[in-house]
Amino acid sequence: QHLDRVTPVLPELEQASAADQAHGLIIANYGATLDVEAADGRIYRCRLRSNLEEIVCGDRVAWQKQTADSGVVVALAPRDSLLCRPDFQQNMKPIAANIDQIIVTAAVQPELSTALIDRYLVAAEHGGIRPIIVINKIDLLPADELARLKERLRLYADIGYAVIYASVRLSHGLDALRDCLADRTSIFAGHSGVGKSSLIKSLLPEQDIRIGEVSEVTGKGMHTTTRTVLYHLPCGGNLIDSPGIREFGLWGISPEQVDQGFVEFRPYLGQCRFRNCRHLAEPGCAIQQ
Repeated sequence: QHLDRVTPVLPELEQASAADQAHGLIIANYGATLDVEAADGRIYRCRLRSNLEEIVCGDRVAWQKQTADSGVVVALAPRDSLLCRPDFQQNMKPIAANIDQIIVTAAVQPELSTALIDRYLVAAEHGGIRPIIVINKIDLLPADELARLKERLRLYADIGYAVIYASVRLSHGLDALRDCLADRTSIFAGHSGVGKSSLIKSLLPEQDIRIGEVSEVTGKGMHTTTRTVLYHLPCGGNLIDSPGIREFGLWGISPEQVDQGFVEFRPYLGQCRFRNCRHLAEPGCAIQQ
């Protein structure tokens, strides 16, 4: 996945001020059709005007009503941010737009990977999107192992990231998570099996969100999210649930740009002896020192 701050050359919503056009928010994407939420909260199933690029959940649009419950999207507002991933031809495919923060979700079991967390953080930093780290399923660890894990992960809090330790079964950390989500548009990211659907269901108890099993063979969860949907949270703010971000890569970020995504490296960048320093074992590496 790749996060971009973008301002595409597309019609502004202000240009769509004709009497038969209205502003709306994309809350679901079915491929050929979209669900548009109107200003009054009603939902309309809409098709996309052929001259527009692909539109995704979170997009702000102008649309025209055609029947009592359907319409056509005619214009797209500039995006504040865009989350993309490569398709089978390695072309970047948009997943969700206008995201304020990404909820980087990991679980204590299967074994937690800090390398995976770091990949999410680097991508979020490059996209200018705030990451929140959620360590889920803490009820699966004895107290002493959990204490050691928290000590191992303390670096993330020390460099300024919000870290929430959560358990749906114990209702632990959920209030802190709600506080972080309030009045923002967020998207959960993480491997299947880390409990994203369980967390989302706890935040949206009225929604029919399926919770999957974890495979005994791979240790990963089977996909439960089948389409990208935007939900309004009772605590305020929006939550986008998408099947497109099970795996997370640094797509579109060159090796030379990766170090910029590590916030703790920034004071030392440019101070290495060699301009092409990879910060591994090179002499005079400011970061290693």
